[in-house]
Amino acid sequence: MTDIIKKMNVALIVLIFSLSIFGFNACSSDKVTDIEDEEEEVVVIGEDDSDFEALDWTTETHSKDADANFAEIFPDNEVKRLDFVITEERWQIMLNDMTSLYGTFGTGRGSFSDDDEDPIFVPGEVFYEGKEWYRVGLRFKGNSSLATSWASGILKLSFKLDFDEFEDDYPQIKNQRFYGFKKLSLKNNFDDKSMLREKVATDVFRNAGLVTSHTAFYTLYVDHGDGPEYFGLYTLVEEVDDTVLENQFSSDDGNLYKPDGDAASFANGTFDEDEYVKKNNEDEADFTDVQSLLTILHDGSRTSDPATWRSNLEEVLDTDIFLKYLAVNTVIQNWDTYGRMTHNYFLYNDPDTSKLTWIPWDNNEALQTGKQGGSFSLNFSGLSASQWPLIGYLYQDEVYKDIYDAYVQETIDNAFNESTIQALYTTYASLIEEYATSEVSGYTFLNSSSDFQSAVNQLKAHVTSRKTAAESYLN
Repeated sequence: MTDIIKKMNVALIVLIFSLSIFGFNACSSDKVTDIEDEEEEVVVIGEDDSDFEALDWTTETHSKDADANFAEIFPDNEVKRLDFVITEERWQIMLNDMTSLYGTFGTGRGSFSDDDEDPIFVPGEVFYEGKEWYRVGLRFKGNSSLATSWASGILKLSFKLDFDEFEDDYPQIKNQRFYGFKKLSLKNNFDDKSMLREKVATDVFRNAGLVTSHTAFYTLYVDHGDGPEYFGLYTLVEEVDDTVLENQFSSDDGNLYKPDGDAASFANGTFDEDEYVKKNNEDEADFTDVQSLLTILHDGSRTSDPATWRSNLEEVLDTDIFLKYLAVNTVIQNWDTYGRMTHNYFLYNDPDTSKLTWIPWDNNEALQTGKQGGSFSLNFSGLSASQWPLIGYLYQDEVYKDIYDAYVQETIDNAFNESTIQALYTTYASLIEEYATSEVSGYTFLNSSSDFQSAVNQLKAHVTSRKTAAESYLN
């Protein structure tokens, strides 16, 4: 058996070397110890590093038995620091993998490869407040933000962290958690020179009473062989399929979907199980909840018997939550989601109600008019109801329109109140300014330190303009 394994390792090394010759930039590691092709590709490369003791492990900080400590990991009044340590060999394979997906760094394609694969996971060490987390799964993450940053030659890339991704390779980290969190996203604030949008938008959704991720500001330093390098100011985001379900619903047993593709529009005839991407219960081929939503949404009773249509729709979709979300999302202007894009939201079948519940996600493009045609006006002028029926059909219904209008008023009165948000921008800008303006070339989206304050001023002007727009719409 040992001889067979040795021969397999030799074959892999030969393959990597061959790929490097033909321009694939394969790394020159001594040994590939494990390759797994599961939901997300993970790779362990380099010398055997499985012999270690998790000296910093405590129940509170590292164990699955501890509750998620939101006060520690997601404060609103601090900028915290994370350090990653990734071996030179593993860092190189991450870069090589990115090259295969996006092209050459600095001149790449600016888009995904045809395979639409996620970047590769490698094990690395995470340090926080003097404590170490061991062999954490680390990978680059994102869609157009990742591709564009890479093509622009900016290494301030978003990361995904999975603290027990490699527990099969390292038994010492079985069920490793980060103060109760298994998975986290570290967002690079792409195309946001204020670096506030992701944080403020999620604050607004939460203050409106909607389920959404917690967020916090973090600086990131990465040591990939030459000592710690400042990668910049990031926003740490709670993962929906981890602690959001566990802590904001009574049960996390319901189906969780992250739709992506034509089916995510819910237009008639678009149903496709593969595009209603399940984030849990994957082994149960049960998509009847989203299929029922599509069927009822397009039923002829919508125009012939609206009361019956609403009653049937409310059996499968929490329409009140969706209408509140729609009002908040449209007031604050968030274009990179449903209505313009067939992605960036979750649907959760809440076991308490057996209804699909809308959960917003990925808000770095919020709080601006936007691109790709921009955000829709509050009356959705120009929106194709048949293409985006969850908006179009509900807004065309008089009962639902009245509920939506009431939530628009509630949004500008409370969660997106002009004076409250102005003060929040001032507070957060003061908190992060020194970290934002000290980002370095190659790891920043700022052209100069003045870009930061200019972007903050634009946000302050934006909230005033949205109050005016909402009042004009309602009157």
